[in-house]
Amino acid sequence: MRVHLCVVGRLRKGPEKALIDDYLTRFDRTGRSLGLGPARVVEVEDKRGGGMAAEAELLRRALPTGAALWCLDERGEVMTSPTFADRLGRVRDQGRGDLAFVIGGADGIDSSLRAQADMTLSFGAMVWPHMLVRVMLAEQMYRAASILAGSPYHRV
Repeated sequence: MRVHLCVVGRLRKGPEKALIDDYLTRFDRTGRSLGLGPARVVEVEDKRGGGMAAEAELLRRALPTGAALWCLDERGEVMTSPTFADRLGRVRDQGRGDLAFVIGGADGIDSSLRAQADMTLSFGAMVWPHMLVRVMLAEQMYRAASILAGSPYHRV
C-alpha cells in the first residue's frame, strides 16, 4: 500500500526535512516486506491566498483516486502507537492501494475536507506547528511499520 503525505506548504532544507527524509526512508525499508510503502510527500501551496477552502481544493487534487483518507487535526482521535500500527495494517489488509495523510496549513484543514476523511487523527490536545507534525507523522509511520514487523524499536 502506497502512502502519501499530502501537505500544505513547502519545506525547505533544514532539520525538519532531514528528519522526515530519514524516517520515510526507514519506513520504506521496514515496510517493504510488509506491503507498506513507498511513502512520498506531495506539497501544495495556495499562492493566491484563498484560505482553507483553496488549500482543501489543492489537497483534493493531490489525493490519489480511491485512497483511504486520514486527516491530521486537533479534533481527531488520539491513539497509542500500537493502535495506530493496527489501523495502518487494517487499511493495508483491506486491499487499499493507497493511504493519504492530509496535513493542513497554519489554520488547519477545511471542514469540507475533514468531513470526507475515513479517519481524523490527533497528536494530542496541544496544537503543533504543521511542519513539525510532518516529522511526528513520519516517525509514527516508521514506528508502526516496526511494530507490525515485530521489531524492538517500539518498547512497551
